[in-house]
Amino acid sequence: MSIDPSSIPNFGGQQPEPQPQGPAGPVVPDQDLVKQLLDQMELKYVVDDEGDLAAPWEQFRTYFMFRGEGDQQIFSVRTFYDRPHQIDEKPQLLESVDDWNRRTLWPKVYTHTHDDGTVRLIGEAQMLIGMGVSLEHFVSSTVSWVRAAIEFDRWLVEQLGLEQEINGTEKPGDEE
Repeated sequence: MSIDPSSIPNFGGQQPEPQPQGPAGPVVPDQDLVKQLLDQMELKYVVDDEGDLAAPWEQFRTYFMFRGEGDQQIFSVRTFYDRPHQIDEKPQLLESVDDWNRRTLWPKVYTHTHDDGTVRLIGEAQMLIGMGVSLEHFVSSTVSWVRAAIEFDRWLVEQLGLEQEINGTEKPGDEE
């Protein structure tokens, strides 16, 4: 099966040359289809030790995972945001995440507190694929989920005032 490049939103680069469209009926997506989609989106990816596909960014990693079997197979796009937050920041993080989850469809974001007391965020969106899905729906959903994962990171940086931390500059008033 082949993905129609014109159905992929442009991430700022050149659109690939059109290729034949995929099947008209439902398909059961697999990792090769996701690799083809990531290639056409011009995103780098790796396969981890567990066999999951991951696209790394500077501050997060997005995984494309297939879980379950038969009719219950699920495709999950899960983003692990690498920026550590302190445990005393968790109430503010929860407030921000709740606001995001109320305003958007995906990714749904939650916190994870590690044994060392740092808090990290995880975003996720899922699709039941065991009975098959339309190729167009799969492609548009996956692309939307990737874009939303990127947008969440930008949004959180703005919400928490982390621009200075990222740019390596101090906040106004931090001078001595």
